[in-house]
Amino acid sequence: MRPGRGWPGDPATARTAVAATPADVVALAEAAKTPKQVDAGVSVCRACPRLVEWREEAAKVKRKSYADQPYWGRPAPGFGAARPRIMIVGLAPAAHGANRTGRVFTGDRSGDFLFASLHRSGLANQATCTDSADGLQLNDVRVAAAVRCAPPDNAPLPVERTTCAPWLDAEWRLTGAEVRVIIALGGFAWQSALALIRRTGGTVSKPAPKFGHGVTAQLATPTGTVHLLGCFHPSQQNTFTGRLTPAMMDDIFATARAISA
Repeated sequence: MRPGRGWPGDPATARTAVAATPADVVALAEAAKTPKQVDAGVSVCRACPRLVEWREEAAKVKRKSYADQPYWGRPAPGFGAARPRIMIVGLAPAAHGANRTGRVFTGDRSGDFLFASLHRSGLANQATCTDSADGLQLNDVRVAAAVRCAPPDNAPLPVERTTCAPWLDAEWRLTGAEVRVIIALGGFAWQSALALIRRTGGTVSKPAPKFGHGVTAQLATPTGTVHLLGCFHPSQQNTFTGRLTPAMMDDIFATARAISA
């Protein structure tokens, strides 16, 4: 879906600058002055050829159950409050989730699990998340992925993680001044959050804190202390097996609310 075609909430237009190389990502991310500019740049990024090919092929072939629906087929920008106190970081969009709906963690079972818990915790106005026009709003929370394109086998390559990192840095620079809790959904998000803090002038202890569900680590940043809070990823593998239950995720958000208050 090209920018300017009327997709609900599309932050880009036909005039939005497109990053075609890792150097472009760095330059455009550093030049962004507002969260919307970051979101627009993210949403049209083409700096990782393998990911561009995969996301667009998934949007063309489609899953049979969504064959009659249009697909976003582009990177998924962050979503939520412009000045949050809680930031949630995940791995990457799903090929038939955010790559279809255009909003991070929307349109798949992981998102259903996540936003239902946010609603029970008083951090979202509704429990359901179906598409980018469903009216979902977050309360003092922002959600972002460390890698913005759907990757094959849900596994971005190290070079793709590095290429995408400046977008998260820019989002943090423009929205993270009041964040007091970063919730890392899974071990990869935990490592991405630690790297984010290092890159943006913060301090991470040595040895670096290890990921675990419910584990917290205090990180010093230029704007104050940020608590990194680990949570198992709400993947079907984790939620169907009971490794992550609704009560466990609700506890994570209760802890985040208590710390951020």
